[in-house]
Amino acid sequence: MAEKKSVSVKVYNQAGEEVSKLALDAKVFGVEPNNQAMFDAVQVYQANSRQGTAKTKVRHEVSGGGKKPWRQKGTGRARAGSSRSPIWVGGGTVFGPVGNQNWKLSQNKEEHRVALRSALSLKVKECLVVVDELKFEEIKTKNFVKVLENLHLDSAKLLVVDEELSDNLVKSADNVGFVKLVVPGNVSVYDLLNADGLLITKNAIKKLEEALK
Repeated sequence: MAEKKSVSVKVYNQAGEEVSKLALDAKVFGVEPNNQAMFDAVQVYQANSRQGTAKTKVRHEVSGGGKKPWRQKGTGRARAGSSRSPIWVGGGTVFGPVGNQNWKLSQNKEEHRVALRSALSLKVKECLVVVDELKFEEIKTKNFVKVLENLHLDSAKLLVVDEELSDNLVKSADNVGFVKLVVPGNVSVYDLLNADGLLITKNAIKKLEEALK
């Protein structure tokens, strides 16, 4: 059986009308998804998004406790030297986070490219919409929403990829809570898999193809 060399997708305009077809490289948009590579990429993305700034106070950082709570002998109670002891309520914490945790993970470049190709190939089959351009003459949220309605992308978590993010596009989409805007170089495996829909311009998808060949 001959190997597919290209994947054909429809290209629409902002009115939702089909204007052409686009042949994409099957080595980028038509591969068998590698689940392990995608899992690793998502794990790296989420781990590297963690701030690692959580911190608890150890014994010497808790306020108070300078005075011995009661005398050493004769009370019938256990000896106590300070209310800052970890065994006391409000005392210091033992083995808690210290504020400089490092959760960073890494993935080699080739595996990351495999993961991106896999995620893009899934989206081509499921929910990819290619538009010839995303151009807005003025900043109006309703104009952006109208384009999404025309393309039947107005009711899902949506990833929008454009070659350049113009001010009019960014500000028009700013109040649409389910939309995330990125340029081709910032497309992540996590964002692709997390999105219910993928809207990408013709120029942006070609840039992705060139980067992942």
